[in-house]
Amino acid sequence: MIARRFAAPALLGVLALVQLPAFSQNAAPSHDPRIPQIIHSLEKVKNIRETGVSPDGKLIAWNVSGDGIQLASLDNPSHPRTITACAAAVKGSEGSLAWSPDSKHLAFFSNCTEDGKPGDHKTAIFVADATSTTAPQQLAPLNGFAKSLEYTPDGKSLTFLYVEGATRPSGALAAMKPPSGVIGVEGLEVQRVATVDAASGQLAQITPANLHVYEFNWSPDSTKLAYVAAPPPGENNWWVAKLYTQGLVQGITHEGTVHWQSFGETTPQIVFDPNTTPGPLHGLQIAVPRWSPDGGRIAFIGGLMSDQGSTGGDIYVIPAAGGDPKDVTSGRPASAAWFQWVDQDSLGIAEIKDAASHLFVLNIDNGEESSDYNVTIPASVGAGGLEMRISISSTNALAFIESSFEHPPEVWAGDINNLKQITHYNDALKPDWGKAESIDWDNDGYHVQGWLLYPANYDPAKKYPMIVMVHGGPSSAVVPRWPGAGFGGAPFSALGYFVLEPNPRGSYGEGEKFTAANRKDFGYGDLRDILAGVDTVTKKYSVDPQRVGITGWSYGGFMTMFAVSQTHRFRAAVAGAGIANWQSYYGENSIDQWMTPFFGASVYDDPAVYAKSSAINYIKQVRTPTLVVVGDRDGECPAPQSFEFWHALRDQNVPTQLVVYPNEGHGFVNPEHRIDVLERALAWFDEYMK
Repeated sequence: MIARRFAAPALLGVLALVQLPAFSQNAAPSHDPRIPQIIHSLEKVKNIRETGVSPDGKLIAWNVSGDGIQLASLDNPSHPRTITACAAAVKGSEGSLAWSPDSKHLAFFSNCTEDGKPGDHKTAIFVADATSTTAPQQLAPLNGFAKSLEYTPDGKSLTFLYVEGATRPSGALAAMKPPSGVIGVEGLEVQRVATVDAASGQLAQITPANLHVYEFNWSPDSTKLAYVAAPPPGENNWWVAKLYTQGLVQGITHEGTVHWQSFGETTPQIVFDPNTTPGPLHGLQIAVPRWSPDGGRIAFIGGLMSDQGSTGGDIYVIPAAGGDPKDVTSGRPASAAWFQWVDQDSLGIAEIKDAASHLFVLNIDNGEESSDYNVTIPASVGAGGLEMRISISSTNALAFIESSFEHPPEVWAGDINNLKQITHYNDALKPDWGKAESIDWDNDGYHVQGWLLYPANYDPAKKYPMIVMVHGGPSSAVVPRWPGAGFGGAPFSALGYFVLEPNPRGSYGEGEKFTAANRKDFGYGDLRDILAGVDTVTKKYSVDPQRVGITGWSYGGFMTMFAVSQTHRFRAAVAGAGIANWQSYYGENSIDQWMTPFFGASVYDDPAVYAKSSAINYIKQVRTPTLVVVGDRDGECPAPQSFEFWHALRDQNVPTQLVVYPNEGHGFVNPEHRIDVLERALAWFDEYMK
């Protein structure tokens, strides 16, 4: 649905009928000379994109902006060597680290051709010898978008998600292609599972051309594939995806070329269909399929999820041949985001719990947590790829990237009870913003948590303005994370604002009942939770209750638009990629499948449930000056929604401004645009709240 991130690690709808205003490349005039300094400070961080520990637990690799792929001994990581397919002084894009099962090779994608020059943004698979300093060798050139590279368990092949001939990254966050031709029929780009033979480089696409695959996992014997897939278009149909298995075996023809043949079943078999199940997962979403060590069962995460890639829910286990799934984490006041089988009876799980990252091992037979493998980290963690993914070796060594409001990202690795900082790229960086504090309040029978950023150089004798920043999703959560150089709470804090980042009902972190508590109720219970949080903060902290603003992106953009139509509590607002009218939105966006799980029916079957949450229907109540920003090729929250809200405010003589950014989807990728949004938002709040 409405992606929780402003960052990019999307159909134009009726925009083809609308004349867009010109966008000035010049940033908005800054009302505060500190703004450029803050942006410069945020840009200093070295972003570590991914990390992975070798299966034998002896080596560790990571990929960092500016320095590329690094490889080191886990015992002595201070002297890594660089792994790259690019010639000296040539900058390429490389990543998606994949260790061979024997730990002898490290594979990755690179857009540097064999002569060391980036080649038309085309990707190739390269393989490096982990035990020598020889240059990586190109294994297979590709022609399209590729991600999620990994070896098969037997080490004979490399497998990945592949859109052959792609014109854009897969998924709804990227900018959509301008509409032309027969809409929904022509130009569909299908993501399939592809494999490359590790010896010959022979490539084959092994899943059907009529299924868009989102995630996959090999059986332990490398003969079967489990995957979550749906018919195209892929950006729309993840919300109705099913769990499939497909038997495959590698064969070699008499000419010596490699191909893949069906093994057992001749067609993919549906193991679980949430759309037809009568159980608690009816109409909900599934993600992270994982075979059990004996190949007899498949586990997955199921729940109410608003974005593919933003995973949260309970973990279910189902027989590999199909049957009734068993919820093995039922009732936990937490949201599982990633997991891996540890043995036949246990799962290693990464979940959001108590506003932190919880890593532990769970016995699925008795529901008990291991006391030996159990740690809570007050920070965000992840190894790249799937959210909260942890790299784990056969020796139970862990590796991940950790960051918080206080500490910039670095690689950590080791035993779960003896984790050590591996990299030190950002040790010298200190926050320019104020301290962060987790706060809690109760409302309507729910326990609600949020994060409060103090103003920089906080003086308790003064009264400060506050900005409420609502996350996207709604199925998401704010966890401690070092901010990037873009729209976020830290710059507001650095300029002297309190910033409240609430996790109201609908968020992850408190269990499935809490995540589902805003179904058919957008803008009501969740807004009451937010307002109760504002009351809690203004009563306890040095906040001026007459100078409170609100902002957000995506679902947060909707909440901003709706909030100012329901209350005059907010002095100023900035709505990023919002939704003003759920009824018109249903026919404009490219991801309408997400809406039925949250609204209970299509807009054509129950227009009233959409109308009651549409800010446009309460527009005459708005008095709050509101800045509106959006990308012109946003398919998740199309620009006409922002036009509609801006036009209505202008008609009501409410101070407003609309800025449309060219060639941007739901997640902005142009750094100049990301900074421009931040500067305009800061200037807007400065004008109306200070």
